[in-house]
Amino acid sequence: MDYEKLVPTMRKLALEAGDRIMEIYDGPDFEIKSKSDDSPVTAADEAADKIISDGLRAAFPDVALVTEEQATSHNLEVSTFLIVDPLDGTKEFIKRRGEFTVNIAYVENGVPKAGIVYAPAIKRLFYTLADGRSVEEKGSFDKDQPGELSPIAVSTPDNRALMVVASKSHRDQATDDYIGQYGVKDMTSAGSSLKFCLVATGEADLYPRLGPTMEWDTAAGDAVLRGAGGLMVTFDEHKTFVYGKDGFRNPFFIAYAPGVLLVK
Repeated sequence: MDYEKLVPTMRKLALEAGDRIMEIYDGPDFEIKSKSDDSPVTAADEAADKIISDGLRAAFPDVALVTEEQATSHNLEVSTFLIVDPLDGTKEFIKRRGEFTVNIAYVENGVPKAGIVYAPAIKRLFYTLADGRSVEEKGSFDKDQPGELSPIAVSTPDNRALMVVASKSHRDQATDDYIGQYGVKDMTSAGSSLKFCLVATGEADLYPRLGPTMEWDTAAGDAVLRGAGGLMVTFDEHKTFVYGKDGFRNPFFIAYAPGVLLVK
C-alpha cells in the first residue's frame, strides 16, 4: 500500500462525507429506516457511504472494500482490505447528540495499519500518518491542505486512579461490574469510535467493551490507538486483536494504555 497516497485520500473522503452528514444533521427531520438486524440507518449513512466507497474504489481499485452499508461486502473472506463505517454512532446522530464519527481504515494481514476517525459535529479529527504515528488535526479542515497536526500518545496511567471511558448507548451492568474491579478516578461516556481516540490522546486510560461490535466499528479507532502507543486485546484471553474474522464480527475487547494492569 502507498501510504503517502492513502492518508490524504482517506482524509479528504472523510471530510467530504462529514460535510454531507452535517447537511442532513442540520436540516429538517430525516427519515429513519431499519436494516435487517433492526439497527437504524438514515440518508446520512447512505450518502456518506457512497462518497467514501466511490472514492476508495477509484483510488484503490485492486484493494478489497468492506463497508457496513453494503451487505454483499460482508461475505468477503479477506485479510487485507479497506473497511468503512460511514456514520458510526447512528443513534447519537438520530438523537442529535453530536458524538458520531466517520471511520475509514486499511487492514493488512489482519492488522489495522492506517485509520481516520472524524467527528464532524464536534470538530475532532484523528488519523495515522504515512509512518504510522497518530495525530489530531486542528483548524479549518481544508480538504486539500492539512491544518495544525498534534502528535497524540496514550497516558502513563495510575492504576489506583484510572480514567475510564465506556459506551454512551450500550452501557450495561456487566460493563459496570468489570470496571468496578479497577481503581477508578473518573469515568466518562462517549459515543462511537471516539472512545478509542480518548484513550489514544491520554484523555482516558481504559475502554472495555462487553457487547457486540463489528470490525467496521473498531478498525479505524484501533489504528489510531495503535499509532498512539495503545493496545487492543480480546476480553477473555487478552490476545492481540486481529481483523478479517468470519463475518467481520468482533469478540468483546479491551482498549487501553499499556501501563494499565488488566484484570481477568
